[in-house]
Amino acid sequence: MLTDFLPTTKKECELRGWDTLDVILFSGDAYVDHPSFGAAVIGRVLESAGYKVAIVPQPDWHGDYRDFKKLGKPNLFFGISPGAMDSMINKYTANKRLRSEDAYSPDGRIDCRPEYPSIVYSNILRDLFPDTPIVLGGIEASLRRVTHYDYWQDKLRKCILCDCGADIISYGMGEKTIIAIANALNEGKSIYELRDIPQITYLCNKDEIPGGITENDIVLHSHEECLKDKKAEAENYRHIEEESNKMHAQRLIQGVDGRYVVVNPPYPPMTTEEIDKSFDLPYQRVPHPKYKDKRIPAYDMIKFSVNLHRGCFGGCAFCTISAHQGKFIACRSKESILKEVKEVAKLPDFKGYLSDLGGPSANMYGMHGKNLKTCSVCKKPSCIHPKVCPNLNTDHSKLLDIYHAVDALPEIKKSFIGSGVRYDLLLHHSDDNHINEVARKYMHELIAKHVSGRLKVAPEHTSDNVLMLMRKPSFQLFYDFKKIFDKVNQEEGLRQQLIPYFISSHPGCTEKDMSQLAEVTKKMGYQLEQVQDFTPTPMTIATETWYTGLDPYTLKPVFSAKTPKEKLAQRQYFFWYKDETNNYHSGNKNNDGKGNFFNNKKGNTFKAFNKYQNKGKKFPPNKK
Repeated sequence: MLTDFLPTTKKECELRGWDTLDVILFSGDAYVDHPSFGAAVIGRVLESAGYKVAIVPQPDWHGDYRDFKKLGKPNLFFGISPGAMDSMINKYTANKRLRSEDAYSPDGRIDCRPEYPSIVYSNILRDLFPDTPIVLGGIEASLRRVTHYDYWQDKLRKCILCDCGADIISYGMGEKTIIAIANALNEGKSIYELRDIPQITYLCNKDEIPGGITENDIVLHSHEECLKDKKAEAENYRHIEEESNKMHAQRLIQGVDGRYVVVNPPYPPMTTEEIDKSFDLPYQRVPHPKYKDKRIPAYDMIKFSVNLHRGCFGGCAFCTISAHQGKFIACRSKESILKEVKEVAKLPDFKGYLSDLGGPSANMYGMHGKNLKTCSVCKKPSCIHPKVCPNLNTDHSKLLDIYHAVDALPEIKKSFIGSGVRYDLLLHHSDDNHINEVARKYMHELIAKHVSGRLKVAPEHTSDNVLMLMRKPSFQLFYDFKKIFDKVNQEEGLRQQLIPYFISSHPGCTEKDMSQLAEVTKKMGYQLEQVQDFTPTPMTIATETWYTGLDPYTLKPVFSAKTPKEKLAQRQYFFWYKDETNNYHSGNKNNDGKGNFFNNKKGNTFKAFNKYQNKGKKFPPNKK
């Protein structure tokens, strides 16, 4: 029934007997009523608090703006959720080429959302409804809450609030923030009286900062200073990352255009009861009926999956999860997880197979610090790099218990793990032998019972120098895990594949590192397909290193491949086995005109690489 979904049209509002709305959400994604889609989550959370909410998915931003006007003016505010994925990453490849599909749009159409929908939508709404508060949410605004490098425009950009008509940003996972905003506005407060709410970002004059600037605040280099000095931008990002991952963060303040961006500290990590409440809302778990007979690719990927937790303490330098969700793990209860699994099993095309029981990382469920007082003063971005923190409880028992409980349900034939597995957690040797024994049991069960033919892991590179900058473990651990994987397959009579992911052109990576990667993976028998070129995304340490040329923590210079030619040269090493790689000669000055592509200034070529590899010799050859 239409009334089972959040209304999307005036007619649907009338079916509920509503003549006014409290909140109107505009989403850059198609409306899928599922806990993996942010706009649905925020809408359902507001609905559960008693507010009348409607959602306008993928409004037409051309012409007369009728989609922005059709539901009128809300009693409280407009909310903007640009999408579950950053709009620019969603639209462009690492080479800045248009993607062929938008996974969050009906039939994968690529014309359903503008670039930077946070800016486009909010400016339209501000023109149409100048006095109505506008709240930005979602990952696009979250990762642009202070001065940031924009890869697609190749420049530093200000806090996104400077470019749009919105009033505040609700950054990170927004359930608690959005209710606080709605309640305050419902009590009659103005949008300018909400500045003490945690986990928001706003713009104001210096004399409007609540309590003024104090010694407890971290004052970042201004936007103008960052434009003049890349070192200032690098220094900012150490503070930004640290405060994103602290249990008790400090307020961040940054000058821009004679005003100040204020980033309030986030709420504490959600409790199990709080996260259960969000996941247990009455989602229909399917796309809105308006999309009948249309395919939404992202939904197809997740409709038979269940998310177990939020947060990730891996701290990978190129990842945005910590900036959005933080490093502390918030776990759902077993009861909530089983309830959702049973809901999935009711879907008409469910055949008994769960595609994923996972999270940001597959095997961090139930893990936390042994001494939370130590965690409360920690500001390290990773709990497992450069080595596993001795205060971290790496016990996989609770996760195994979830697997066993799910698999015991009569509706479930098999549950798979599709999220990335951190094998460094599995191979970590604890002082507690029980934890070590559970890790061995987990690995065996994972490989024997929960792999759908291929298990994906992410070593990312083979070079220790690059891996250190990535904050990933030594490639030696991949060797160790592969031995276990192969052994279990042999014992169980299985023929499964272990599929590694790799990245080229990450800060610190050179062509020599890529030739080593090609050499190592070829010896292991891999012809790589699960690979990607590094894409600088806002608000990651790797992006700021790439832009500034400096490691934000040490301020030491770091090389990055930046030009299309440099990036292509590195990426080619993934595909040494393809003819187009060996025959790459489209006018490149590093080409000898005979189909030989030089990998460095010394003149080694891909053909030379193949020649030496086929003879079992080390590449590049040593010169005497």
